[in-house]
This record gives sequence, structure tokens and C-alpha cells, in this order.
Amino acid sequence: MENDIFERIEARYPKMSKGQKAISDYIAGHYDEAVFLTAAKLGEMARVSESTVVRYAYDLQYDGYPAFQSALQEWVKNKLSAVQRMDLTYRGRSQSEILTSVLSSDMDKLKDTIERLDAPSFDAAVEIILSAKRVYVVGLRSCAPLAQFLTFYLNMIRDNVLLIGTTSVSELFEQMIRIGADDCVIGISFPRYSMRTLKAMEFANDRNAKVISLTDDIHSPMTLYSSVNLLARSDMVSIVDSLVAPLSVINALVVALCLRRPEDVKKDLETLEETWNNYQVYLNDEIDFIDEDKMFRNPLWREDGEGVRRPPENKEMRDTTPPAESRASQGMGFHGALHSAG
Repeated sequence: MENDIFERIEARYPKMSKGQKAISDYIAGHYDEAVFLTAAKLGEMARVSESTVVRYAYDLQYDGYPAFQSALQEWVKNKLSAVQRMDLTYRGRSQSEILTSVLSSDMDKLKDTIERLDAPSFDAAVEIILSAKRVYVVGLRSCAPLAQFLTFYLNMIRDNVLLIGTTSVSELFEQMIRIGADDCVIGISFPRYSMRTLKAMEFANDRNAKVISLTDDIHSPMTLYSSVNLLARSDMVSIVDSLVAPLSVINALVVALCLRRPEDVKKDLETLEETWNNYQVYLNDEIDFIDEDKMFRNPLWREDGEGVRRPPENKEMRDTTPPAESRASQGMGFHGALHSAG
């Protein structure tokens, strides 16, 4: 297979110069390290110049060293397990170096997502969501938090937003049984792709509903049934997916939707604020007093006959508001090395 990087190297190896053979030998014996090296560093390790490494990539019919490195990364990705790749990437690094590496990787994914962003697709997604009678959001397994986040904010912008949560394909169809041509589905999935999410999108497409996908690549199976595709990188040398770029795309989508309906959103938020205040939503469910002054200004607390602030007599409220004391306590040749690698 000509696209296999090592088949390209092997086919051209007999006619390579001494310097190019040195690069090939190093890559075959240290592919797990070479995959992360710059052209200059690879040249240093193979004891050739950086320009020799760049020419080497072009001679193998790649559009420069970055394309060559991407092909090598893809080969390694298919050969090694996620745990092996993570071990090779972070082995010997301190905790702070791992932190810096992961954050830098997330920044790269954001930059790549910006570069690949298709503005017309983004605009189309906004229009579809605003005009749909009902909006179904599907995101399972590691994508479930993304689906929940999107659903939470869509419900502040418009009504009839349904989060599809399921453990089986049949249950999924039951929740979507009324979907029609006036509705839309937002399917969120990244490698490893969810077959249940794909089936939901197929079902929506068969019912003539509009389908939006949020996935990592235009060649993703999630694009098979979608008319609008929002792409965000999520790959990471780890056992977990990076959801930074997908979440940023969702943030942008929510902001764009809010700006299209500013008065409606403002009215809904004001109603929510009034409801939260009237029913002490945050006092009961999400109490988190940090400073004593704020706590004692709580209108639910009352002074007793001696001027001491006391909590309400309601036992449930008293239990969810612990006293301050309680809170305070919490080297071989190319062919030999390649066969060894395989």
C-alpha cells in the first residue's frame, strides 16, 4: 500500500543517499520517539542536517515535513494502544510538565478548529435550531456532558428542547418517535464513535428532520446523515478525549443563538432570577457560604431575644446549613528495525 509510510520508505531505500538511509534507520528503530521530533531534532538524532530531513520528506512524496510527521503519527496511532501512546508521550515527565503539555495540546486543537471552521455551516446550524419546532440533542458516553451542557443553555433560549438519554437503541427510538420534518437533531460524537448516536441521526434523517453533527472530521461516520457539520478536534495522546474544542464550538453556538434572540433570552433570565429568589433555589440546593458576613445577612436567619442570629427552625434547612465549626473541618539497520517494530 503506497500510502503506508514504511512501504514508501522501503520502496525507496535502495536508492537513498547515505544521509537519507541514516534517517530511515533511525525512524525504523525509534518510530515511537521520532513521531514527536521536529525536523531539526530528527536531523540531530540521525546526525544529518535539518535541510536533509526536509528533502527526505519531499523525496517520499509528502508536501513537506509536517505532512510526513502526520503520516508517521497516524501509523503509530494505529499500531499502538492508547495506553502505550500515553506512556511514550509522557514518560519521564514531571507533573507540571504533563500539565503544560496537555494545556498546550488543547490550545493546538483550538487553533486547528478555528482554521477548519466553516462559517456557512455554523450560520446554517443557528438558523436550523431557531426555526425548528423541536430540538433533540443526542450525545452518549464521554459526549454526554457536552449534550447536557448544550441542552441546559438551549432551554434558556427556546422551548421544546429534548435531551435523549438512553442505554439501548430501542429506547432511543421511543424517545424520538414523534420527530418530523419540522424538527432537528443535534448529534454529538467523537472517536470512538457511538453507534446509538449514529442510529438516532439515521432515524431523524429518515423522518426528514434536519440533522446537525458535532464531530471531529468531515470523514466521520456522523456526517453520513447530517446536512450541517460542525467540526472540532478532540484527539489526545491519552485514554481520555479532549473536549475543549467541542465545548468551545458549543459555547459559540449558544452565544450566537442568544444574540439572535436577545429580548427573549433577557426576559427568560429575568423570570428565572425572580423564581430563584422567591423560592430560595440557591439557599437550599447550592448553598456555599464563604464569608460569615454574607451568611448572617441571610434574611432567613433571625435574631433571638438576646440579639443573637439564629437559623430557621426548619430542620431540613438547618441540616443543609452547617455551622462554621463544622464547615471549617472539611542502532540496527532499517529492515531489521522495521521487522522488529512490526
